[in-house]
Amino acid sequence: MSRRSLLAGAAATPLAATLLGSTTAAAQEGFQVGVGLSDVTGPAAECGMMGYSMPQQQTAGIHQRTRARAYIVATSTARIVYVNADLGALFQAVHQGVLARLAEKYGDLYTERNVLLNATHTHAGCGGSSWYAAYNLSILGFQQQTYDAQVAGIAEAIEQAHDNLAPGTITLGRGELTDASVNRSCTAFELNPQADKDHFPLSIDPAVTVLRFTQGGRDVGAIAWFATHGTSMTNGNKLISGDNKGYAAYAWEHGRGTRYLDGEPAFVACFPQTNSGDMSPNLNLKPGSGPTEDEFENTRIIGERQFTAARTAYDNAATPVEGPLDFRFCYVDMSKVTVDGRFTPDGKQHTTATAAIGVSMLAGSTEDGPGLPLPEGVRNPFLDALGGMDAPIPRALADAQAPKVVAVPFGAMKPYPWAPDVLPLQILRLGQLYLVGGPAEYTIVAGLRIRRAVAAELGAPLENVIMQGYANAYSQYVTTPEEYDSQQYEGASTLFGRYTLPAYQQEFARLAAAMRTGASVPHGPVPRDLSDDQLTFQPGVVVDSPPLLKRFGDVLTEARGSYRRGEQVLVEFVTGHPKNDLHRNGTFLEVQRLDGERWVRHADDGDWATKYRWTRTFLAESKAAITWDIPAGTPIGKYRIVHTGDAKSLTGTTAFTGTSRAFVVS
Repeated sequence: MSRRSLLAGAAATPLAATLLGSTTAAAQEGFQVGVGLSDVTGPAAECGMMGYSMPQQQTAGIHQRTRARAYIVATSTARIVYVNADLGALFQAVHQGVLARLAEKYGDLYTERNVLLNATHTHAGCGGSSWYAAYNLSILGFQQQTYDAQVAGIAEAIEQAHDNLAPGTITLGRGELTDASVNRSCTAFELNPQADKDHFPLSIDPAVTVLRFTQGGRDVGAIAWFATHGTSMTNGNKLISGDNKGYAAYAWEHGRGTRYLDGEPAFVACFPQTNSGDMSPNLNLKPGSGPTEDEFENTRIIGERQFTAARTAYDNAATPVEGPLDFRFCYVDMSKVTVDGRFTPDGKQHTTATAAIGVSMLAGSTEDGPGLPLPEGVRNPFLDALGGMDAPIPRALADAQAPKVVAVPFGAMKPYPWAPDVLPLQILRLGQLYLVGGPAEYTIVAGLRIRRAVAAELGAPLENVIMQGYANAYSQYVTTPEEYDSQQYEGASTLFGRYTLPAYQQEFARLAAAMRTGASVPHGPVPRDLSDDQLTFQPGVVVDSPPLLKRFGDVLTEARGSYRRGEQVLVEFVTGHPKNDLHRNGTFLEVQRLDGERWVRHADDGDWATKYRWTRTFLAESKAAITWDIPAGTPIGKYRIVHTGDAKSLTGTTAFTGTSRAFVVS
């Protein structure tokens, strides 16, 4: 039997006694590790952004490209895949699309059981990749370009990690970070029992957990978990950005000097969420406020604090990750779970409810930014096509969701629910570490209770169980029953009623028990495939046209002859619509430096110091404004700005390039 066949078999079967019997062998054998990175940036103009549910917030350029970062760990008997992507949410449609693409290439080597996909929860990325209407309302429906970019980018990152698998080691480091988050829902948090609150004396989860990946003694990657929302960028921002966690990853990857070795990323760093449902980076509890009043600077500072804490834990990581790889996965209809009394506050049996949102959810989070309501007189054609939001609320549903005052019964909408109810639950084991993959935003106490339930079943230390939120699908928030009663934004967004969290505790404990005994787990119901039921009302590109007497790529605003470090270069070009070509794994701009007789790339639209802004100037005419804030350490020399774009005519799309004058940086 070939090695690949053996691994495929391991991924496709429950492992059971085989895995239990291989624990010692796996520990002695060691791991193969691989890392990968790719681009998931969607349309850089006129695409609704995912996170704040603001119809007016449509992309109009790029501050930093969004990325997917993949890690594969393998032994001769099993392997696991972990992906963190700079997305607002990892929607179930994308999960299904990635798994279908992996199946085409690898057969049953990588499946829903051993692949965990999750999102950083940036609120500055492209929306429209869900198959469920609730998450496309403000985006005017499904956006095929966004979906394709996310599926392709995630799959490519996994493929890259697969291709560079090599013997390696993993070590575990820990730390704390107390100045990058604040509890935005203390009113609800205070309703929890004292024992829960005592676990978080600052009302935040300060835990920083880091994995350090090496190949042949060379550092190749890091995963750094920490709970804080991706909302440093406000709902007034229209530039694509990975927000604070995207900056943290960028700072680590670009601060190492060499970005690529033999065409592969030299180092891949990601900053996933844990239980960040009530954790905000806006330290002054106002959108865009804290530590400063500048959203870009806040993004950088909160990202830098995460990077610094993670790097300290990484440098001190001395605990080898050893032991077997394992995984359990199932689908559960979270709207129909009967919850045993040992998981409920009153010790009695309860059931979850059909999905619904509460009235206070519509107001949004006042600490991070309000959302959904439309300005007076503005119509939403996507919402109109769905029949509007004024659906009848059955008395039984109202009672089941109490004390929530139901605003929209997502789960009862026709012809299909507006939010998923059949949801993926997963536990991955990496040696002594356990990742609990849940498809929602869990508050810190909700995450704590799930971790306790899993740790108790596995006999594992609590600190070795990580609540991995935003995983494999998205279904809004999960609060404790006590928090739910206050019906803050998070409670009103807890879809399946007061006993949503106890249901998760029960179902994750079931997976943990199966992992402990080596038992298999029933697959559960099959989630819907709604790929053929999507609508979009976002206009596409008809044609691009340059202004009179101008050509695409012409410079409208020219660079000066010289600049000093710390100054900003601005160049504007005649351009076409960014939707004509996303330039995924490419760039719309280059800052080029003269090296001898060659112009070489110095920065692009993935760099922090650059911004690419797109503006429609008249009907089919548009311009690209490119800025470069010259960093303090920039080498003295001669530079220029280059813009690459694409123009659509009635006969096709044509690529073009525009170049500024050369200028001196001193």
